[in-house]
Amino acid sequence: MRTSAFTDDALGTHDVVSLQAALAAGDVSPGELRQAALERAEAVKRLNAVVTWLDEPAPDRGPFAGIPSFIKDNEDIAGYPTTFGSRATPRTPAAGPSRFVRDWQQLGLDTIGKSALPEFGLTATTEPIAHGPTRNPWDLAHSTGGSSGGSAALVASGVVPLAHANDGGGSIRIPASCCGLVGLKPSRGRLASAEAMDIMPVNIVTQGVLTRTVRDTVAFYRAMAKVRPAADLPPIGPTAEPSKLRIGVITEGLAGLSVHPEVRDSVVVASKLCESLGHDVESITNPFGETIAHDFLRYWGMLAFSLRRLGGQVFGSDYAPSRMEPFSKYLSDYFTSIAPRMPGAIHRLRRFSLEHDQILDTYDILISPVLASPPVPIGHLGPDLAPREHLIRLLRYASFTAVQNVSGAPAISLPLGVSSDGLPIGIQFASGYGREQVLLDLAASIEQASPWLRIDQTPSTVQA
Repeated sequence: MRTSAFTDDALGTHDVVSLQAALAAGDVSPGELRQAALERAEAVKRLNAVVTWLDEPAPDRGPFAGIPSFIKDNEDIAGYPTTFGSRATPRTPAAGPSRFVRDWQQLGLDTIGKSALPEFGLTATTEPIAHGPTRNPWDLAHSTGGSSGGSAALVASGVVPLAHANDGGGSIRIPASCCGLVGLKPSRGRLASAEAMDIMPVNIVTQGVLTRTVRDTVAFYRAMAKVRPAADLPPIGPTAEPSKLRIGVITEGLAGLSVHPEVRDSVVVASKLCESLGHDVESITNPFGETIAHDFLRYWGMLAFSLRRLGGQVFGSDYAPSRMEPFSKYLSDYFTSIAPRMPGAIHRLRRFSLEHDQILDTYDILISPVLASPPVPIGHLGPDLAPREHLIRLLRYASFTAVQNVSGAPAISLPLGVSSDGLPIGIQFASGYGREQVLLDLAASIEQASPWLRIDQTPSTVQA
């Protein structure tokens, strides 16, 4: 049964662009929008998507002024704790905003709370021990994906039209896939990076948002470009009909990992839609070998090891690594066992962007699943699962998204499939570094040709 917060209030069924017009015309006020979002969040509190509520005056300047939103709880907002979804982190209020939040605040978004994530964003579901599971509004028994699962639940259910997300291995695209949203992981350097990545040998994390429409995603990135221009990247402009594209279609996972038939069928349907729009489409074998998967896992383990052994330097003396979840500790221990291999892994990860660019010289866009199956049930990747089994399931489930984190190239999840159980299936469209425009142009043309449904437009939806 679906859980929807959409109702006939100031937010209505508007997206951000529509709300901007309504605000400019005086049809709604910022106060009405905030109140509507708060009431909607209360109505769907069973989703368990909000970690912290903010009590701050709404900004009155900026292109998105008056529009309510959420920040994922791994970015600092002055005066509020940042938990990272973990029991190990102190609940000390942040002294100031993070680099990204400073930029975000210049847009004027009315940030009313912080959204849930799994511990340190290390898995593809949002079920931290510290906060409990965030539930998918399409079916409360299923996962929202991760790690930006709280934001995804809030946007999909209609609490807000846009929310912050970030992506270090698929954490924008995976929740977008699970919750029927648009989720663009931009090119490395498009937005301000997380401060913690400044000292890492490979920056795999990008900031972003989750939205319900392509035009909202475009509007966000165009507005952010005025705050912090990405001088080394082509600008993102208004969408236009794309020229004829060369598209490669991937339906198999890395290292031969299997893909659920309903996901595979959804990829095929998406590719046929692209063909009907005039593009050259061909099926290809997965061009990315298992070496990249192994090296990324080693790097993931290194992140967990750093959090466990060095987290006190970041979070202060009250940091309690003994309270990290078993899976996080398991990843840390895994890194310890393979540490001698890390210099080679880092070397290959740094060079991977060249290999990726060569593949994208042949194709303008690669289409693939986001995940190997439809959204999994709550508990399938939960904290009570034996850590080794958790890792095995995670690798089988989420093998498609890390490629773009390593290469730094953009990729977008679009909600083009539906499982036999009525759950969303996202399709990934990926392109070369700096080529967000071609992705967004194609995404807009797909949305126009085959519009996806909001949760309140589907049968058996319970209005909260």
